Amino acid sequence: MTNSQKTEGQQHPDETTLAGESAQTGRSHNRTLRPESTDFEKFMLTGWGEESSDIKPLDSSRYTPARLRALGRKFAGERLIIPAGQPKVRNDDCDYAFRPDSAFAYYTGLGQDYEAGAILVLEPVLSGQSGKDAGTEETHSATLYAHPRSDQTTSDYYRSAAYGEYWVGARPGLKGLETMTGIHTADIADFDDAVGRNVSASDGGIHVRIIRNADPALTGQIDAMRKKNGYADISAVLSDDDALYQAASVQRMLKDPYEISEMRKAIAATKDGFSRMLSALPQALGSSRGERILEGQFNANAREQGNTEGYSTIVASGAHAPTLHWMRNTGSIESGDLLLIDAGVEVDSLYTADITRTFPTNGHFTDFQRSLYQVVLDAQQAGFEAAKPGATYSDIHKACMRVLAEALHSWGILPVSVEESLSPEGQQHRRWHACGVAHHLGLDVHDCSQARYEEYQGAPLTPGMIFTIEPGLYFKENDMLVPPEFRGVGIRIEDDVLMTESGPEWLSIDIPKQADDVEQWMSDCSGLLSANNR
Repeated sequence: MTNSQKTEGQQHPDETTLAGESAQTGRSHNRTLRPESTDFEKFMLTGWGEESSDIKPLDSSRYTPARLRALGRKFAGERLIIPAGQPKVRNDDCDYAFRPDSAFAYYTGLGQDYEAGAILVLEPVLSGQSGKDAGTEETHSATLYAHPRSDQTTSDYYRSAAYGEYWVGARPGLKGLETMTGIHTADIADFDDAVGRNVSASDGGIHVRIIRNADPALTGQIDAMRKKNGYADISAVLSDDDALYQAASVQRMLKDPYEISEMRKAIAATKDGFSRMLSALPQALGSSRGERILEGQFNANAREQGNTEGYSTIVASGAHAPTLHWMRNTGSIESGDLLLIDAGVEVDSLYTADITRTFPTNGHFTDFQRSLYQVVLDAQQAGFEAAKPGATYSDIHKACMRVLAEALHSWGILPVSVEESLSPEGQQHRRWHACGVAHHLGLDVHDCSQARYEEYQGAPLTPGMIFTIEPGLYFKENDMLVPPEFRGVGIRIEDDVLMTESGPEWLSIDIPKQADDVEQWMSDCSGLLSANNR
């Protein structure tokens, strides 16, 4: 089955390509009725005016050539396939909003919902030459395969719910995508012939690699093509594909100026989202779904200022706060509790912020809450000071953990000495902080995750890296090893950091986090502190 056929097969079940039949039940999917007469088709394809277009080169197009060149040099002489992916089914005939695979977005510069089913191919131009010897010469030419416009000149205009512009609005098409990306663009119908050309396991043949996880159906097609051309054991090529995936992930560790600028936009939009939540906090207090009220405010802001939220927003009040990935957000918000919010806006380019703040729900920290909060803040500052060029994530982690372990010991909670707990054989303090304290950030909230340990946790921090520092303390409500006043308390403070030649920079420095500043921010947005102090 060709890729173009596969893509058409994923359209809505009322389309001609599926004959209106459900693959699961064999029953007709009678969602809509559509006229099929010749007169109707002629009528639908006449009388349309020109649609306005403001297509122009994307800012990212100035940077993608260098990204493609760097990847190509690692795999000179080989054909590389980077799919955008396909829409994912939410339920029945409803899809989730499409988001292209991050590797595709990085190498094409296409964000938002461009362009389901598209495939980027890097074609070798110096066959057989190793990346090490490639010097400054071009090793590959790039082609973006995509679906042409289904405009008023074709019956797909109103028949195809996936690409028909009657359904989805005007699309950039091949010329538009080429203008936007600066990458040569071709019809997806030509993909099969192009990708299969000269593929062979024997000497002199073209070796093919693909980002496997982005489009499983396409990967199956490529595996079948490789098997047909001499790769009898498909498992033998899996490590090669993994190496491409890994290289594409590692390359994103060092951000170029465009990426850094997009991250600053994402962080600024995220601050606005937090302010919007704080403004809605008086309305949310005491509501049975107060957490959802705040979540809705943030997510609305993310859609207004960017593409969407970068990950599922965490709004965790009271005893929900120690649950690291509390994303149901079904709880109430009660006055006097602590409220942990972990959220980030993904801007149109798909770069996301990742910020966590912990707030006193009534606008004022109690002495006990403030003391715990300050420990977490001190731990974060210790991690920041450890984050020098040449240091590692391990150095950040150890600095944060020492501050937390010393506090737990001073409170009488840690059952062993600080040094014993910090030793590899101990680690008792991790009961109250089981997660990591730092990770790469960019197109994915946990960016560059396919890198090996020695390329990630064990690698030196280098100018151009963007990462989080996010220590916390998490005391479960049913934790009988801590005093009662600690139970049900969760605190995390998370900020985004850029490593520069002169050291780390707080990218999110404008988002208040000192206890007094947090209280003032809440007062400015919601008046809670001023009302509390009357």
